Amino acid sequence: MLLTRPRWSGWLSVLAGCLWLASAHAAHPPASSIPASNLVEPSVLAQTLSDARAPHPLVLQVGSRVLYAQAHIAGAEYVGAAGTDEGLAALRARVASVPKDAPIVLYCGCCPWSHCPNIAEAFAELRGKGYMHVQALHIDNDFGTNWVDQGYPTAKGE
Repeated sequence: MLLTRPRWSGWLSVLAGCLWLASAHAAHPPASSIPASNLVEPSVLAQTLSDARAPHPLVLQVGSRVLYAQAHIAGAEYVGAAGTDEGLAALRARVASVPKDAPIVLYCGCCPWSHCPNIAEAFAELRGKGYMHVQALHIDNDFGTNWVDQGYPTAKGE
């Protein structure tokens, strides 16, 4: 089921929270630190997920719980804001039983790529733990613009 874009006031409060988190955690690596070879574009991931014959990666949302509840990639799991110690701990716990060679896609989408306080932290954490096939979903603007508005499959709720 395709969801319509949530009301702007909800997205604006998520963006404000993301920008606050980014400023509060300025020491975090920027999203641009993720190598281009480890990025996946929304259209490519949507196509992969829609192919019932193709193996699907584990898709983890590493950003805002509010954003996840409003709309998230169908089949994705919420882990926690990777820009926080609690979020990184939740990420480590979630992947503890996942084989190191399993495909994993991380995404946030709370704010523009250049301001994201979560995605590079999550990527670096998993790569540092030896996960070999980690990709970051390149969300240039925000999840609403780059996924929901494009008509890619979403789900709603916790």
